[in-house]
Amino acid sequence: MQPDLLRDSPPVLSVSELLRSVREVLERRFPAAWVAGEISNFRPASSGHWYFTLKDENAQVDCVMFRGRTATLDWEPAEGMRVEARAAVTLYEPRGRFQLNVETMRRAGLGPLYERFLKLKAQLEKEGLFDPGAKRPIPEHPKRIGVVTSRQAAALRDVLTTLQRRNPAIPVIVYPVPVQGEGAAAKIAHMLAVANARAECDVLLLVRGGGSIEDLWQFNEEVVARAIRASAIPVVVGVGHETDVTIADFAADQRAPTPTAAAEMVSPSRAELLARVAELAQRASREALRRIENAMQMIDALARRLVHPRERLRTSLQLLEQLAARLSSSTARRLENFAAQIERLKAGLVNLNPGAVLERGYSLTRNARGEVVVDASRVSEGESLTTTLAKGWIESEVRKKGRM
Repeated sequence: MQPDLLRDSPPVLSVSELLRSVREVLERRFPAAWVAGEISNFRPASSGHWYFTLKDENAQVDCVMFRGRTATLDWEPAEGMRVEARAAVTLYEPRGRFQLNVETMRRAGLGPLYERFLKLKAQLEKEGLFDPGAKRPIPEHPKRIGVVTSRQAAALRDVLTTLQRRNPAIPVIVYPVPVQGEGAAAKIAHMLAVANARAECDVLLLVRGGGSIEDLWQFNEEVVARAIRASAIPVVVGVGHETDVTIADFAADQRAPTPTAAAEMVSPSRAELLARVAELAQRASREALRRIENAMQMIDALARRLVHPRERLRTSLQLLEQLAARLSSSTARRLENFAAQIERLKAGLVNLNPGAVLERGYSLTRNARGEVVVDASRVSEGESLTTTLAKGWIESEVRKKGRM
């Protein structure tokens, strides 16, 4: 009996044959279709392929998108993102694993919202709201940092933790505001105005964590963009993940890829500042030492040129003695010249002395007014005259006069 049973049993398939048959049935039975779900366990490989899980509330399926397909997307999927994927059902035979081969992918609900996004972006860009020249510089060393977000947001904890780690000396002020739901955009704009009116901070962080396009849509509203540009305080926007881009990002003075990155962007690292101070102190010390060494070399050079005071005094005394000798000789010569000149003047005076003339027999006659009479026509008859002789004088009266 047993040989007959073995002869009538179906052929035995290998594992590979079985899985290949299942794959072929699946691929024939289920053509490519659009499948909606949330991305989780996203794993980009070095080969350029993407591996991830697509899931909803009740089930999940493994997915692969090969490099040739990923290159067609102008955005990169991220954890928690809701997408719609066009995929083919297949079986990965080496692992016996059911999976979807994704041909293309789009963000869920992107159509109408994305059109609104592009329209508003174009309008505000035309108005110059995104002009790079109007961006305010972010302060390198803010004295106080403001954070505009929800108190319940995980992004707030990330920001505060980052600011505390990088520089706990900088005070932080939180301006609480809803960042999701009905009317959140108007409240965000109002809180930015409040922060400006209070003027307590040097820079403002407008942040929230990741979410769907609907969750982040408040940051695509015109009122938020205009409030950012109306702010006198520089605004850094860090919304969602690195791949999330909102109108607020374009309006911001600086865009950060994540809330944590925004906190890092505005807070100078205390460790880096201390390292910088240490480096500057070391450079200053080296410069001071260099100047001291240069001064010491200069002192040595001057010391070699310096004359001892005793030597300088001896030289000065020699110079003084030489000057004194020269003065003495010069003075003697000048005195001799003065004496000879005096003798000559004396001889001249002797010759010019009226007494000497009188000694030779001459006399000097004056009228009553004391004037010397040299002309007979200047006297009158009967006029009294006084005549000075070498010895004595004579008073006379003119009786007669005449000319030589």
